Amino acid sequence: MADAREWIYVGESADIQAELMKHLQNPGSFLRQHPPSGFTFEPSTASARIERQNQLVSELEPIGNRQIGKLS
Repeated sequence: MADAREWIYVGESADIQAELMKHLQNPGSFLRQHPPSGFTFEPSTASARIERQNQLVSELEPIGNRQIGKLS
């Protein structure tokens, strides 16, 4: 998910529609503060999703993933 200025969050899911709706219908305080204006996706096999997610998080440095990292 992104807005016009930055990447907000990168994630992975077997069901992108359900995951996106979950984020948008029940936004945590973070998404209320940083509302996305769009999203993009890449089809991927189940075995490659986590690795690709981690690669994109490293490259794009989405603000939401940085916040999650601070919590764990």
